[in-house]
This record gives sequence, C-alpha cells and structure tokens, in this order.
Amino acid sequence: MPCLLVLLVTLFPRVVLVLMFLLSNYLTRAYHGLLLPLLGFIFLPLTTIIYAWLVNSHLPLEGVNLILLVVAVIIDVGGLGGGEYHRRQRW
Repeated sequence: MPCLLVLLVTLFPRVVLVLMFLLSNYLTRAYHGLLLPLLGFIFLPLTTIIYAWLVNSHLPLEGVNLILLVVAVIIDVGGLGGGEYHRRQRW
C-alpha cells in the first residue's frame, strides 16, 4: 500500500497538493502562508510535497533527506524543460 501511495504522489503531484490543501493542514504546518505552496504548485509540485513531509516529520534537512529533496528538484525541473528540448529538435 505505501508503494501505491508513492506511485500516485509521483505521477500526480498537483492533484495530491490540492487534496492535501483541501483535506488537511499538512501544508500550512510546513509553509506559513499561501504564497510558497502556490508557487510550489505551479513550478515544483513534487519538491513542495517532499519538503512538507520533511518538516511535518521533524526530519533534519541533511544527509539522505537532502539528497531526497535534491532528487525531487531534479525531477521537477526535468519535467519543465523537456517540452522545450523536444520542440527545438523538430526544427
């Protein structure tokens, strides 16, 4: 069951962010305000979820946790630039 949850979060991070915002106070405990979760929803949704999980679990932002956060950033940024790369290849 936890593997299914990780798979859903990875495949649909924006849906998970909306559900987390509407159904719990998980994001408000990690981010004090609405601006950062909104920017995270638009630009880096998986990173926003991972950081909220780290803060709510009281885990330090070092070692393996930092690597996990960096991998989430790489996945999010890779999704942003992929369309531009393929668009340039057609010309």
